[in-house]
Amino acid sequence: MTTFQLDSDRLTEGIDRLHGQYRVIGPVAEGRFHNFRPLQPGQKPDFDFRNTRMSAKQLVYPQSQVMAEYHLDETREDSHILKEVLPDETPRAVFGIRPCDADAFGLVRRNFDTEEYKDPYWIQAYERATLVGLACEDPCRSCFCTSAGSGPYSTGGLDALLVEDPDGGYWFQSLTEKGERLREAAGWKEEAGSGVEDTIAERKKAAESRIVSQVHTDQLRNQATLDLYEAPFWEDVAFSCINCGTCTYLCPTCWCFDIQDETHGKKGCRMRNWDSCMYPLFTLHGSGHNPRGEKIQRVRQRFMHKLKYYVDKYDNGIQCVGCGRCVQYCPVNIDIRRVCELMNQRGSTGAACEV
Repeated sequence: MTTFQLDSDRLTEGIDRLHGQYRVIGPVAEGRFHNFRPLQPGQKPDFDFRNTRMSAKQLVYPQSQVMAEYHLDETREDSHILKEVLPDETPRAVFGIRPCDADAFGLVRRNFDTEEYKDPYWIQAYERATLVGLACEDPCRSCFCTSAGSGPYSTGGLDALLVEDPDGGYWFQSLTEKGERLREAAGWKEEAGSGVEDTIAERKKAAESRIVSQVHTDQLRNQATLDLYEAPFWEDVAFSCINCGTCTYLCPTCWCFDIQDETHGKKGCRMRNWDSCMYPLFTLHGSGHNPRGEKIQRVRQRFMHKLKYYVDKYDNGIQCVGCGRCVQYCPVNIDIRRVCELMNQRGSTGAACEV
């Protein structure tokens, strides 16, 4: 890992050099929120934010993605032939992704890139992306990343990391070969002086100390699945849920999708769209039977998947990176931190939830 010193002008100039080689993407202010959008030459990424409202998963796994097209016009030679729609293969440079969102790609990869099943759409989009993170200096009160396997300076899912220099500008840390190629393309050559690594380590420790919320997960694997499934607290947890799906759409580690054919006139397409286990139609069978037809069953499924089934299957933490979006934006204040504590302490007297 090598660290380079960048003032704001050099950062902007370097990003401008990337156009033509990369599709450059960064955070852009849209009203009260920031979201990732393609940047035009000369346009700076807006780093004046805590986190984007929508997670970065959409950069690899779009909310709607056309997979194939077809025509129903009998006069055409290609009538009724399903033709693949090839994705844009331009490499993408993503600036300003928070470390928790980058860590989420590692969790999601276990669904899209396995020995048994490989999703070419997700894998190709992920491999084309170079992720340049932005260290988190001012975490939200709803963040609990440090107890969910991530952190404000986590580098696990990143190709490079930008750290704000208190004296102005940024430090750029190249972490992978993709990150090094991006640095060379941007023309950033001046290495930072001695002592910078120690300064960054101190800032990392300070940022982690600002995380005021945490969850306990140490007993989740030891809990009996059926006992958790039949726990009495699910009715209370699900009582206020309105099945809006906000939590699943904002979550960087939710991966469910549906595939549909959309036809207009004599032209149509096959596309996949994000879906949500919160929706009543999500598990509706063709026979009309719905194994999760009640709201309590759907709410329980969401939390059991993230905090129990995933834990048991992979034995590598929970399916959550602690970004806090679902806590912030749930319209009825359902809190995954509280649910995690209820599940973790089921059948025991443990520490109270620290939120």
